[in-house]
Amino acid sequence: MPHPALKRAAVFVDGQNLFYAAKEAFGYHYPNYDIGKLASLVCSQQGWNHAFTSFYTGIPNRERDPSRHDFWTAKLLLMRRQGIQVFSRPLRYSKRKPWERGFARPTEWVGREKGIDTRIALDIIRGAIENRFDIAVIFSQDQDFEDLAGEIRYISRKNNRWIKIASAFPTSPAYSNRRGVNKTDWIEITRATYNLCLDPRDYRKGAKR
Repeated sequence: MPHPALKRAAVFVDGQNLFYAAKEAFGYHYPNYDIGKLASLVCSQQGWNHAFTSFYTGIPNRERDPSRHDFWTAKLLLMRRQGIQVFSRPLRYSKRKPWERGFARPTEWVGREKGIDTRIALDIIRGAIENRFDIAVIFSQDQDFEDLAGEIRYISRKNNRWIKIASAFPTSPAYSNRRGVNKTDWIEITRATYNLCLDPRDYRKGAKR
């Protein structure tokens, strides 16, 4: 089927997956990306028109982790003001057993994201059905999205419309995971690209107003 002359790209960001990948690849120890700039630049480098960005993350409980809770509250507020679609959920806490990481340690409470991958997949499927984009770009390396790629191809055939799905991720010689999501096109985010899109605001101390 013919490619559209102007390819509309929608970016769907797993915020925690991107943070941990950037930490491993570039050595950054907190989520210092300006996701609006990064999404636009990645699309521009591919020759695509950046249609919109959706951002997804879990948020720590304020009583258990006040600094990280306040960080994400401030950062997400600015994203919304910039027109980024934000989906967030509180982390769910469970006790990690002493043997879970292979050595003895006191039992501790651990926050885990629930429902983020499902929400991303549902939003991409809905966007494909509603013709909101030609290319879905997932900022994630989570292989759980492999089945989603098959569903997008099915929607493409069913509607006789060209649709692509891609995954974008940080890469460097220091980062061993060089794979995007299976059955998607892979887009490597270099340190140079990432560093052009750093957020100068330090939400760890409260948002600058």
